[in-house]
Amino acid sequence: MSEASHAPAALRYMPGFGNDFETEALPGALPQGMNSPQKVNYGLYGEQLSGTAFTAPGHQNERTWCYRIRPSVRHQGRFSRIDLPYWKSAPHVIDDVTSLGQYRWDPVPHGDAALTWLTGMRTMTTAGDVNTQTGMAAHIYLVTQSMRDAYFYSADSELLIVPQEGKLRFATELGIIDLAPQEIAIIPRGLVYRVEVLEGPARGFVCENYGQKFQLPGRGPIGANCMANKRDFKTPVAAFEDRDAPSTLTIKWCGQFHECKIGHSPLDVVAWHGNYAPVKYDLRTYCPVGAILFDHPDPSIFTVLTAPSGVEGTANIDFVLFRDRWMTMENTFRPPWYHKNVMSELMGNIHGQYDAKPQGFVPGGMSLHNCMLPHGPDREAFEKASNADLKPEKLENTMSFMFETRFPQHLTEFAAREAPLQDDYVDCWDGLERKFDGTPGVK
Repeated sequence: MSEASHAPAALRYMPGFGNDFETEALPGALPQGMNSPQKVNYGLYGEQLSGTAFTAPGHQNERTWCYRIRPSVRHQGRFSRIDLPYWKSAPHVIDDVTSLGQYRWDPVPHGDAALTWLTGMRTMTTAGDVNTQTGMAAHIYLVTQSMRDAYFYSADSELLIVPQEGKLRFATELGIIDLAPQEIAIIPRGLVYRVEVLEGPARGFVCENYGQKFQLPGRGPIGANCMANKRDFKTPVAAFEDRDAPSTLTIKWCGQFHECKIGHSPLDVVAWHGNYAPVKYDLRTYCPVGAILFDHPDPSIFTVLTAPSGVEGTANIDFVLFRDRWMTMENTFRPPWYHKNVMSELMGNIHGQYDAKPQGFVPGGMSLHNCMLPHGPDREAFEKASNADLKPEKLENTMSFMFETRFPQHLTEFAAREAPLQDDYVDCWDGLERKFDGTPGVK
């Protein structure tokens, strides 16, 4: 069979985060009771994709058994180095680019060029070291064109994808994910996929995680419910392609990009079982938890996903969401307070207005507050919150997020010189005048 696609007419997903799934696109394709029979039904090849070391602890061990038309060794050939000049990996420190400061950008605009998932990636910051598998990179993607007979995987990282505009389809080895704004997806390290434009142009944010995989944060005394619940994460059912066509496979490995030519689609997994798979999540199902009497809680209370580091309680990356929620605290300055932080905070606006920055932080925009650099509300937000009638108030039509890491985030040349940097951002605090006059009382 040289031309066939076996995808469900309507995309279907299996609920759960980190579950052990099993799924087959053809009846009887998935072996039962064992992983590697002498001969697999339909003449398929058995192959394991390991997302962790074989000896990782049971609660962290991740792997998936795939039953495919050709083994992956047939999906690769002789590699040649290619250049994707706007996609950078850490360490990437440029001598004449200053990363010390508070930065904010307007949305990166779409241009006239036709851009795919690979050519449209624009790295804003890098942190850590891809070679030692620590840290991250933050990107903007601009996509106007589908990948055609072209496939990709990253050996460096898993990708957390946060759409802001447009709709994309991720056709992966293990199934198909359609992704729109207010949703996120995680594409695991080593998984082959193709990205198609369903509604364009498409723009969004990507957190490239070099370190340990994203997981749900511990809830501690919050208990078993609220925040992100496992059942709301969705993993695709098996779907495969049996298609012969001259194609390319691009691999990201140690920050470099290599391409090889193949004669068919590598998305040929007919059945699979395991817990290492792509997943999507609707951010509108995130249930915030907050203070209900006084004080504003630490922003960590809004963590959706965390990628741990070797230091307990200090993340390689936290993905934090600020969405619609009620503010009810009494006698409290309700926006986020002024602070300096050992973590480096990169924020993006999906839609709406962020309460600490009513002007300038617009949908599609980003800001960066690097480690131990002070930041907080601008004067307008401060004055409004300091003098507000503290009735219960619902923040509506708002959705922003934060990629937070324990490492300093270094600007790329694109972020410093090509992206629409707001040169006057740091001036937003100039109007915060001195109120102290040495006499007691509230000013």
